[in-house]
Amino acid sequence: MTTEGTIRTETHGRIFRIIIDNPAKKNAFSPAMMEQLSDALTELHNNDALWVGVISAEGNDFTAGLDMPKFFGPNAEKRNLKEGNVDVFGLQKRCRKPIVTAVQGIVFTIGIELMLAGDVVVAADDSRFCQMESKRGIAPFGGAHFRFLSRMGWGNAMYHLMLCDEFSAARAREIGLVQEVVPAGRQIERALELAAIIAKNAPLGIQVTKEAAAKYIEHGEAAAIGYIPAIRDRVLHSADAREGIQSFIERRAAVFQGK
Repeated sequence: MTTEGTIRTETHGRIFRIIIDNPAKKNAFSPAMMEQLSDALTELHNNDALWVGVISAEGNDFTAGLDMPKFFGPNAEKRNLKEGNVDVFGLQKRCRKPIVTAVQGIVFTIGIELMLAGDVVVAADDSRFCQMESKRGIAPFGGAHFRFLSRMGWGNAMYHLMLCDEFSAARAREIGLVQEVVPAGRQIERALELAAIIAKNAPLGIQVTKEAAAKYIEHGEAAAIGYIPAIRDRVLHSADAREGIQSFIERRAAVFQGK
C-alpha cells in the first residue's frame, strides 16, 4: 500500500492491465495519478503488441473520485499532461484499443466517467455509484453529462445526474451502465476473462469497430455511414482478414497477428 498513490501496469500476453493503487485514500486520484493513467492508456494505444486493456483498482473501492485539495484551491498541484497523450476521459484523444473496466465498492464521480470512457464494465455486486458533483456546487466535467445519455437514455440519465443519488450495481446493470455484475472479489478475474475472449478476435477488426461506433456517437449516422469505405478498405486488405477466411475454409481456429 502506497501513501501517495500510483498507477501500476502489468502485461498478460496481449492484455495490458492498468491498476489504480491508492487504497489508503479509497483510490482517490491525485494529479500525478491522472498523468500516470494517461501514460498507461497511451502505451496501450501505441503498442501494437497490446490488444486489450483492463482497468482495475486495488482494495475495497474503485475510486472515491478526485483528491479535491490537490486539484482545487491554494494547495492545488500542477498537472503536466503530455502533448499527444491519450485523454483519460476520452474527450480529446481516445484510446483506440478495447478497454474492459472492473469496479467494486465506491465508484463515484470520475470513477463513472472512467468507465464511460472505456467500452465494457464488470461490476462487483457491492459496487455503489454516484455522480455527485452538483452536490458540491460544480458539475461533471469528464463526460458524464453526455455519455449518460448514450448509455442509458434521457430519462435515466437526468434522473441520476439531477438527483446526484447513490445507486447499486443491479441498478447500473438495469440501465446499461455496466454489462455484467459478479460476486465481489471476482470482478477483476471476470474482466480479464472477457479481455482474453476479445483478444482472440482480429485486433484490427475490433479497433475499427470501436472507431466506427465512436464516429456515430460523435458525429451522427450520416458520418458513420460515410466512414464505412475507409474502414472496409483497411480491414479487407489486412493479413488478418486473409487468415480469417483461410481458417474458415480449413475449419480451424484463426491465428491473428494484428496486421
